Amino acid sequence: MSGEPHPITGDLFDSPVAPGTGWPGEPGTAATPVARDVDDVRRLAASADDVATLDARVSVCRACPRLVAWREEVAREGRRAAFKDQPYWGRPGPGFGDPDARALIVGLAPAANGTNRTGRMFTGDRSGDWIYAALHRTGFANQPTSEHAGDGLALTGVRIVPAVHCAPPANKPTPAERTTCGHWLDRDLQLAEPHLDAIMTLGAIGWDAVIAAARRVRWEVPRPKPRFGHGVEVELRSAYGPVRLLGCYHVSPHNTFTGRLTEDMLDAVLRRLRG
Repeated sequence: MSGEPHPITGDLFDSPVAPGTGWPGEPGTAATPVARDVDDVRRLAASADDVATLDARVSVCRACPRLVAWREEVAREGRRAAFKDQPYWGRPGPGFGDPDARALIVGLAPAANGTNRTGRMFTGDRSGDWIYAALHRTGFANQPTSEHAGDGLALTGVRIVPAVHCAPPANKPTPAERTTCGHWLDRDLQLAEPHLDAIMTLGAIGWDAVIAAARRVRWEVPRPKPRFGHGVEVELRSAYGPVRLLGCYHVSPHNTFTGRLTEDMLDAVLRRLRG
């Protein structure tokens, strides 16, 4: 390996990180098949037999040229001053958490200097500070912080996945990028449904992504389409039974700094997610 040392392990990495180089929590290997277009995503997602295989394939995806270019540009040249000396993951953010979870949390997309830097969902930015502290308060996480992929954090009973797995320019994936990445979410729902009780979405984009994926995998979804709102709850139905869909404002600084989302509001939805 060559490049810059990981700030915790001391291992050397280039940025973006190549599969199989030993990054903490790395799900893929040099042999993991790579999706290069939407048809590849559809095929590789559908044939993933378990969450570990799905996460590995997500982690090497190159299906959206604009997103690939942006995430890698940030990893090489667009770093914030505080992270100038750190290696960057620079790849799609795979799901994180309990593979047998009874609950899913679906967000928007990785942050350019958060997940795109650390390789773990909601890690290394202010949004992550909020969500993991809340998950710890409500009994889903073994610790209240998530700083890097080798810090010992573990989730029980919940898995976190995004609507889009790559950091997008201006935090705005295009409709085509959302559609392409939706096939990964389809498979997450299918793998989870035998034991899934509830899904919490962070924001309207996650809400819309879940409803679209649920329809593609032939779950029953109320019509007309339920509208997103904080605290809104509707019932979806998979082949295994009902799945509660809960809306929550996103844990973005825009919402948390302004008081639109408070700790009490977030904790209340998470307690309902637990059931």
